[in-house]
Amino acid sequence: MSVPRIAPHVRPRTAWVAVLATAALIGACSGDGSGDDAAVAPNAGSDSSGVVANAAPDRVLSGPQGAVAQFVVECDFSHAAFDDPIVHPGVEGASHLHVFFGNVTTDAHTTVEDLVAGDTTCDQHLDRASYWAPALIRDGVVQTPVKSVAYYRAGPDVVPTTVEPYPLGLRMIAGNSEATEEQSTAVVAWACGAGSLREPTPPECPDQRNLRLLVTFPDCWNGTDLDSIDHVSHVTYSHAGACPDSHAVAIPQLQFSVEYPVTGSIDGLELSSGGLGTGHADFYNAWDPDRLAREVRNCLHRDVVCGVASGRTDG
Repeated sequence: MSVPRIAPHVRPRTAWVAVLATAALIGACSGDGSGDDAAVAPNAGSDSSGVVANAAPDRVLSGPQGAVAQFVVECDFSHAAFDDPIVHPGVEGASHLHVFFGNVTTDAHTTVEDLVAGDTTCDQHLDRASYWAPALIRDGVVQTPVKSVAYYRAGPDVVPTTVEPYPLGLRMIAGNSEATEEQSTAVVAWACGAGSLREPTPPECPDQRNLRLLVTFPDCWNGTDLDSIDHVSHVTYSHAGACPDSHAVAIPQLQFSVEYPVTGSIDGLELSSGGLGTGHADFYNAWDPDRLAREVRNCLHRDVVCGVASGRTDG
């Protein structure tokens, strides 16, 4: 079934209702939480203003390939919705259009209990986390994602044995949905296929090398809050291989990649959040705690490249 065309110059939330219905058959986020309707998620801590030590990792990650200790999970596209359970919890249709991966139950009302009880599109079935990003549109037509890949590593120069698993229910946002200038490619970047070249805007990709959006999440947590009022202040990026005292717990650095069926010209492309520079992604942790702890222990602590869904065997 083809995705319907959207008339140009129509406000996205109104025009894409038909697209959403079709996407459900074939199948960030808002980001800053500054609007009056941006509710605070349950279990959110207070806004610890000024605690974010730096806005990006020290350097651009070299890419998914290489000898960096990691474990990897592939998750197929699940569904699309105008929902964001982090920025607009309980408010249906309050967000721009998102594409969701992993947990199939995610909607505006999602809680961690829902995720734990839900099914997943991920090849590691004990990863019931929810991942989402803005939809990519070409000339009014949603480009249904091919898949997503979640790469979990220690932050740059962070000692891998110091990394601790995420707490159940941790929520994170990376990237800026309201960016008006190019974002750091250490946080938000575009690439072709599995190549390591990172660019701030989508390149023209050759055949057989689909366009990918890559978003790198913070790797330091304050050890207390599963969320914060602005949805970013409870986590931050490490600097010079260390987490700041305010966020002393080193957690896996998630690099989330979304692959789109797009090659060649980028004419007519836009993100549902706005221009192509507004890339971002969200993560709501619902990994089985024992499984996640095993992945961290067997892969990161041992400084091993585990590949996809490494935890299929015990070690």
